[in-house]
Amino acid sequence: MRNYTFGYARVSTEAQNLDRQIDALKRYGCDIIYSEKMTGTKKDRPELSKMIERMTEGDTVVIVALSRLGRSTKDLIELTELFQSKGVHLVSLKESIDTSTPSGKLLFTLMSAIAQFERDTIADRTREGLRSARARGRMGGRPKTDPDIVRKAVKLYQTGQYSIKEIEELTGIKKSTLYRNLQTDTDKER
Repeated sequence: MRNYTFGYARVSTEAQNLDRQIDALKRYGCDIIYSEKMTGTKKDRPELSKMIERMTEGDTVVIVALSRLGRSTKDLIELTELFQSKGVHLVSLKESIDTSTPSGKLLFTLMSAIAQFERDTIADRTREGLRSARARGRMGGRPKTDPDIVRKAVKLYQTGQYSIKEIEELTGIKKSTLYRNLQTDTDKER
């Protein structure tokens, strides 16, 4: 079975140009290039998803820079871990990373270890904070809104004389709470 070299190029906005990245990926010798104009903060990137579905063991993914692949360090490490689990190599031209080489594997391992340490540290701090809060009698979560004030806000809305903004100012109830309670009242009537 033939192994493929996939290129992935991404820019954040429609106004930006992919040409420089695509040229670099072609020079590298990528067989197939996936590209998209979409912010990296979006989790759902259709072209990236298509490439991931098509990857098989022994394939290589080439990117111009790590920032083009991941939304954050955590996202980047999750993607590289996915590639590793599928037996796919990652090459980043700007950072000179190639996970098919010993030094590339070392760098990847260090990145993974740091990310895991960060996840574990955050989880430990969260557990310690929850224990400390419980010891002081606090259970966490949002404080409950006074039901009388919510009823007042609903009645003001039902008069049709006040805007949502005015109701928010008069009662201190947020519009999301008002809408949720209006929906609850509608559901009760059914």
